[in-house]
Amino acid sequence: MKAEVLIFLNKQLYSNFTEDASLQQLVDAASLPGVISPVIGMPDLHSGFGLPIGGVMAMEAEEGLVSAGAVGMDINCGVRLLRTNIDAEDFSPVILTDLIKAIGNRVPSGIGTKSRHAKLIKTHFEKYLVQGVPFLVELGFGRKADLDTIEDGGCLPGADPQALSRKAIERGLQLSTIGGGNHFIEIGLVDQVYDSAVAAVYGLKVGTITVLIHTGSRGFGHQVCTDFSTAMRLRAPELGLEKQPSGLAAVPIKSALGKKYLSAMTCAINFAFCNRQWITADIRESFRQVLGGKDEEYDLSLVYDVAHNTAKFEEIAQRKMLIHRKGATRALPAGHILNPPIYRSYGHPVLVPGTMGTASYIIRAGKGIEKLYHSVNHGAGRVMSRTAAKKSITVDQLKSGLGRVIISGRSYKAYLDEAPQAYKNIDQVVETLAEIGFSRKVARLKPLAVLKGEGSD
Repeated sequence: MKAEVLIFLNKQLYSNFTEDASLQQLVDAASLPGVISPVIGMPDLHSGFGLPIGGVMAMEAEEGLVSAGAVGMDINCGVRLLRTNIDAEDFSPVILTDLIKAIGNRVPSGIGTKSRHAKLIKTHFEKYLVQGVPFLVELGFGRKADLDTIEDGGCLPGADPQALSRKAIERGLQLSTIGGGNHFIEIGLVDQVYDSAVAAVYGLKVGTITVLIHTGSRGFGHQVCTDFSTAMRLRAPELGLEKQPSGLAAVPIKSALGKKYLSAMTCAINFAFCNRQWITADIRESFRQVLGGKDEEYDLSLVYDVAHNTAKFEEIAQRKMLIHRKGATRALPAGHILNPPIYRSYGHPVLVPGTMGTASYIIRAGKGIEKLYHSVNHGAGRVMSRTAAKKSITVDQLKSGLGRVIISGRSYKAYLDEAPQAYKNIDQVVETLAEIGFSRKVARLKPLAVLKGEGSD
């Protein structure tokens, strides 16, 4: 090992931790040339492809390596939150059902689904990849104010469509779709506020309706990772890195292949930002359809959009590094210049989704967050594989875990792998970093109705 490994688990999570494979993956990452110490394991840690989900690995910007597997298959899988001025008490089960169905009619879900906007996607495809959300807003899909509350303004520079394979481009007709697996659109409410001053800045009020959107770059990003993981693995022998697991295959950042991957990955990052933006436009249209009037009457402002599964050049303590976040979220502290101006005094919102039957959290960075490379956990984290969940969790247990939460989509049986019982306790996961001050809780959200896609992305 060329770096230490630090893992954050509170006593309850530690007593139930059985993820030996994820520990080995962190050790493998800590053995790569150019890695900066420490490699981090988040409270939602579980094994994945290459770097575990909940893993953070920083590399020296000049001499380090870049790994497609350490970013992951679903590049810029991320979450965005919309707020409303609607009191949840005014939302009957009938209205909730009508609204989630209206959203489902506009936003295709499930594996392999194609967008309703295929013609428009083909016409401007490269512009979505290079110009990101600002271009989509120019086309009328969103509000200009949205750009102020998206990580990187919804467009990371450096995208180059020439770095993409033909197959990746062919899989790009999935903008405005959520896919499957743990991706979802959730109508919920602000259940609890822990910091009223910060919650007010974020526009969150107890009892009001919220909308969470969780999805990423779909098959497009998956293909980018597949293409470059293969290419990096083939280069391993000549670089003396053949002893590393294939999922953690890496090449020098400054190499031609390293630069090409970063250009292709950036295309996928911008694709995912556009995906969530297009879905936002569809959701606002659904509110108009079901409730009448204009969407602005219900607020539906974008609180924030955060990215997971990225590799970004960042500077911490005057040291430039390439930070791989695999199932981890950037969390910039108060005063950081990359915060949106409206959030600079407190730091931007960090969105941590739980399960469809429990809760999600809005947190912000605390003191010492630079020790974690300005990173926190991205969700609850699995305790059962999808296969194990389908075998061991019954439909009745799923229904019990959901309570009164409305699911829109297929039969309950289709969602056994996403049952709350298949995940860690989100309260414990969030408390782990909060207890030691790296994060601060702002608000807790409770799900009311969920749209999910069947199958694994």
